[in-house]
Amino acid sequence: MKRKNIIIDCDPGQDDAIMLLLAFSAPEKLNILGITTVAGNVPLEKTQRNARIITELAGIENIKIYAGCDRPIKKKLITAEYVHGIEGIDGAPIFNPKIPLEEQHAVDFIIETLSLSEDDSITLVPTGPLTNIAQAIKKNPKILNKISEIVIMGGAMKEGGNTTPSAEFNIYVDPHAAEIVLNAGKPIVIMPLDVTHKVITNTEITNRIEKLGNKSGKLVASMLKFYNRFDEKKYGSDGGPLHDPCTIAYLLDSELFIGKQVNVSVETKSELTLGCTSVDFWEVTNKSKNCFWIYDVNKDGFFDMLLRQISKLK
Repeated sequence: MKRKNIIIDCDPGQDDAIMLLLAFSAPEKLNILGITTVAGNVPLEKTQRNARIITELAGIENIKIYAGCDRPIKKKLITAEYVHGIEGIDGAPIFNPKIPLEEQHAVDFIIETLSLSEDDSITLVPTGPLTNIAQAIKKNPKILNKISEIVIMGGAMKEGGNTTPSAEFNIYVDPHAAEIVLNAGKPIVIMPLDVTHKVITNTEITNRIEKLGNKSGKLVASMLKFYNRFDEKKYGSDGGPLHDPCTIAYLLDSELFIGKQVNVSVETKSELTLGCTSVDFWEVTNKSKNCFWIYDVNKDGFFDMLLRQISKLK
């Protein structure tokens, strides 16, 4: 497998944090050019700090972290402390990390890094609202030539919405950014609720992760114990879905997932369905197919990979 050059754009969030750890665990497959953060699960001040905390706890020293947009393009910011806790990564230790925050704005970092790269050479992995990516495209559309693909966590079809009856959180927070990205004309893979709700942790999996014996395993288990309480109450399940790690799992082993090339449009005007991802799954329109929509996953294979990779960390 050829080593992929990636930029991770995130809003940690426990599931973003676990996504970062999964990415850190595979340096032979993923070359992380930088981590950018955006306001989403919690405000930007905390998402950038949380990304630095998780990176430091994992013992990673050579990856730079950038803060990006602190609000959506047009909407007022909404956050999700009711899910992730007041700090965003509750269950993990909260401290002032030694890893510095880079002075350069995340949008400028994305533009500069892509501009200096070869065509079709970088994969973007956004797991929060798409504000940073959209603003970079708006500011310098020429960077599109440098992007090989964009692997997104966001959206929903059969699962409905988790923030409104029809909208998933990441898309709802900044639907105008999502519209820009989905219409950018680049290969896009989407991990919607339709698939992330099929990788639900449970007590047995959490215990297995905790018993790995390393610090990262204990960190993941501690975050899951806090994070899962919301979904357990909401869905009546034993555990909760691991949304964001699906993006990195796909990059490590795409054969774990099943998807279909479809058209996905984002609602940006309706008060009732703002942020809805309209998925032409059965090709009932003549709209061009702009996304590879993932809808199924080998759950056992996913969790086997997660445990195997987390065990490689400190």
